[in-house]
Amino acid sequence: MLPKEYAWVIQLFIVVLLTLTLNYIAKRFFDRLAQRFERTKNQWDDTLLDAARKPLGMLIWLVGLFWAMDIVRANSDVDLFDAVEPVRRIAVIAMMAWFMIRLAAGLEQQLMEPGPKRRPMDATTAQAVGKLLKASVLITALLVMLQTLGFSVSGVLAFGGVGGIAVGFAARDLLANFFGALMIYLDRPFKVGDWVRSPDKNIEGTVEEIGWRLTRVRTFDQRPLYVPNATFASISVENPSRMFNRRIYETVGIRYQDAEQMASIVEAVKQMLIEHDQIETDNQVLIVSFDNYGPSSLDFFVYTFTKTINWVRFHEIKQEILLKVYEIIRDHGADIAFPTSTLHLPDPIQIYKDQAEHE
Repeated sequence: MLPKEYAWVIQLFIVVLLTLTLNYIAKRFFDRLAQRFERTKNQWDDTLLDAARKPLGMLIWLVGLFWAMDIVRANSDVDLFDAVEPVRRIAVIAMMAWFMIRLAAGLEQQLMEPGPKRRPMDATTAQAVGKLLKASVLITALLVMLQTLGFSVSGVLAFGGVGGIAVGFAARDLLANFFGALMIYLDRPFKVGDWVRSPDKNIEGTVEEIGWRLTRVRTFDQRPLYVPNATFASISVENPSRMFNRRIYETVGIRYQDAEQMASIVEAVKQMLIEHDQIETDNQVLIVSFDNYGPSSLDFFVYTFTKTINWVRFHEIKQEILLKVYEIIRDHGADIAFPTSTLHLPDPIQIYKDQAEHE
C-alpha cells in the first residue's frame, strides 16, 4: 500500500493505461472504417479518413500527456508546469491544422483522378488549389495560436503591414518568384507534364512541378533544371505540347540529267502525301514544288504536316515518307543527286592540229 503522498503515481499509471487503451480502440475503429469505405465507390470518404487517422492518434497521446502533466503539477511545486494550459491549446490547434493540411493534400490528389461524373483536373490547377488551401490553413493556425498566447492579432496585422515594406525590399527576389508563380497559374502558358523550351534561354524539357519559387523542368538527358519563376516573366516560352501537328519540311535534289522527270516526280510525291493516312490535308498546307537550281542538283521541297504530335511517332512517319520519296524518284528512272564537280581538260591532239595549221 503506497503512502497517500504517492497516490498520484497510481493516477499516472491509470492515465497511461487509458491512453494506450483509447489509442488501440481508435486504431481498430479506423481499420474497420477503412475496410467499409473501401467497398464504397465514393473516394472522398477514404480521403477524409486518411487525413484524420494520424492527427487523431497524435491528439490522443497529447491528451494523455497533458492529463499526466496536470497530475504532476497538482503534486509538485515546479513552476515549469504552469505553461501546460497554453501549450495544450497550441497543441490542439496544431493537430487541427495538421488534419486540414492532410485533407488539402488528399483533395489535391482526388482532383487529379477521374471520377464517375467528372473529368480529372490538370495537375497544375490541382496543385495550385492544394497550395492555396495549405497556405490559408497555416496562416489561420498561426494567427489563432498568437491570439491564444495573448498577442493582439490586430497589432500583428498592423505590424505586418508596416514591416511588409521592409520585408519586400529585403526579399524582392522571393516576392518576384512568388508573383511569377501566380502569373503562371493565371496565364497558364504551360502546365505540369508539358514539354517547354525557351529560345532566349537554354531551357528545354518536361515540366515536373510548379512551386511558389521554382519550376522544376526535367531535361531530355534526365537532369532536373530548377528555374526561378520570375525568369518566365522576361523570356519567351514555347510550348510544343500544344501544337496541333508536326511539320515535315525537307529539300530533295535530283540530277540535272533527270530534269525531264521533275514534273512527274513532284506530282507523284504530292499524290502520295495526299493518300497517306497520317498526313493532315484538310486543315494544313501541303506543298511539293520545284524550288531551286542547285550547284549540282535540281531541288524540290516537301512541306506538309502529320496528324500526330507524338515525337517518336512523328519520326517514324517522316522516315516512311522519305523512303517513299526515294522509291518514287527511282521508279521514274531518276536518282538523287550528290555534290559533283566537272573538270574540262583541253584535247592535246586538237591543240597540235591548231598549231600545225597556224604554222
